[in-house]
Amino acid sequence: VQLQASGGGLVQAGGSLRLSCVASGNTLSIKNTALGWYRQAPGKQRELVALDDSAGTISYGDSVKGRFTLSRDNAKNMVYLQLNSLKPEGTAVYYCHAVYLLRTYWGQGTQVTVSS
Repeated sequence: VQLQASGGGLVQAGGSLRLSCVASGNTLSIKNTALGWYRQAPGKQRELVALDDSAGTISYGDSVKGRFTLSRDNAKNMVYLQLNSLKPEGTAVYYCHAVYLLRTYWGQGTQVTVSS
């Protein structure tokens, strides 16, 4: 499974961004693939942002609940992350993440920088 993320950038605090990620692979069954996003800020561990388990449950990290929204379009093999009310502490590299047949996959990351 290959993951290609896009949509990062520089935004002022309070602003919004939309991240996109396309999944591909010869044997990929997208409807059975968990898709989501993690992020890693400088000097910190990678943390969950949001994850759709493919069975109808979406989990969010505590720090983004109510501000970020995960969605997916299985017909396009896409997963999206809408980031609203961004805060400077949201500055990080955001990684697209997939779990398929018990294996974990990561995209290359896209930088989100939130200025105060």
